[in-house]
Amino acid sequence: MFELVIAFGAGLISFLSPCVLPLIPGYISYISGSSLNELVEKKNINLIPIILFTIGFSIVFIIFGAASTYLGQVLLQNSIELRIVAGLIIIIFSLHIIGLINIKFLNYEKRINTNISKNFFSPILIGMAFAFGWTPCIGPILGSILVLASTEENLGRGIMLLSFYSVGLAIPFILSGYLMQKFLIFSKNFKNNINKVTKIGGIILLITGVLIITNQLQALGYYLLDALPFLQNFG
Repeated sequence: MFELVIAFGAGLISFLSPCVLPLIPGYISYISGSSLNELVEKKNINLIPIILFTIGFSIVFIIFGAASTYLGQVLLQNSIELRIVAGLIIIIFSLHIIGLINIKFLNYEKRINTNISKNFFSPILIGMAFAFGWTPCIGPILGSILVLASTEENLGRGIMLLSFYSVGLAIPFILSGYLMQKFLIFSKNFKNNINKVTKIGGIILLITGVLIITNQLQALGYYLLDALPFLQNFG
C-alpha cells in the first residue's frame, strides 16, 4: 500500500537526516564496544548488538504508532475533522522539513547519557533510550507517520506503518555497521546532499498531507493496487 511505502521511505530519510547520519559511527562504536579504528579494520563485525539496538528503537516507535492509531479510533466519530487536522499537521511538518517555515522546538535534539551495564539486553535498552533522544530531532518526519497512523481504521495497520518506518531506519543502520569503511566514505561524500534528500522527503510528505485533506490518499492506494497487484501482499 502507498502508506507503507511512505513510511518505509520516511525511515530512510530519518537515517539520512543531519542529526542521525553523521553520528552513526559513534553510535555503532558505543554499541559494539569497539573503537572506530577497530570497526574499520575488522573483517567480521558482530552485528548482534547493532540488530538488538535497532529492535530497541523499533519497539518505541511501534508503541508510538499503536498509541496514535488507538487515539485516532477514539476520535473516529469526528473522522472528517480528524482527517483534515491530520493533513494540516503533516503539511506543517513538511513545510518545516522543506525549510519554508522554522518551528524552533523541532530543531531540538535531546542527548541521553546511557549508563547501562553491558549485557545481552543492554543494546535494546540503549536503542529505546536513543529513540526518545532522536524523537525531537526527527520529529517532523516521525510525527507525520504517527499522524498518518492516527487515521488508520485498525490497530494492526498503525503498527504496520511504524514497523515499516522502523525497518526503513534499521536496514541502513545495520548495513553501516557491516560495511563501516564504505559507510564512512559514503557519509563523507553524501554530506552535501543531505539537505536535498530531506527536502525531497518533505515534498512527498506535503503531497501526502494534501491527499489526506482531500480524501484522495485511499483512492491513490486503490489505483496503485490495480496498477501493481503484487502490493496486495503487503497488507
